[in-house]
Amino acid sequence: MRLEKCWFCSSTVYPGHGIQFVRNDAKIFRFCRSKCHKNFKMKRNPRKVKWTKAYRRVHGKDMTKDSTFEFERKRNRPERYDRNVKEDVLKAIPKIAKIRAIREETHHKKMKQGKHEKLRREAEKELKQGINMVKAPSVFQQDPSYTLPAIKVKVSQQKSVENHPMEE
Repeated sequence: MRLEKCWFCSSTVYPGHGIQFVRNDAKIFRFCRSKCHKNFKMKRNPRKVKWTKAYRRVHGKDMTKDSTFEFERKRNRPERYDRNVKEDVLKAIPKIAKIRAIREETHHKKMKQGKHEKLRREAEKELKQGINMVKAPSVFQQDPSYTLPAIKVKVSQQKSVENHPMEE
């Protein structure tokens, strides 16, 4: 069973699924669904379409330079393995999974931290633009003309009127 990658969005195309397009120069394009095929026919660039892996990779949304991704490379020729090497690889798999999880966690923390910095910068910019509207408390103590005049409002209490039903 051979799993292919979608040419447009890089998701997995399972056997019996998707569309295969063969161009006149015999180049084969595989698509996971009609959405990818239609976008390809409209000559859209996958690096500019936000839901594709290519866009996420280009714009720093996904981890790209992780050495653990090299295990997923496609090998066209069969490899001869030594038993000792196989045992070492099997022992290393849990360590690699742990390292990958840690790197992914730090990647997400960096993404969130960048967002907090951006929000803080925007708040500072807005404050600088409207600083003339804000007065320090010491200014109010020095010059009472800045304060709002005290307005006294007399509230009268009204007696409740009983509602009588209409007489016929």
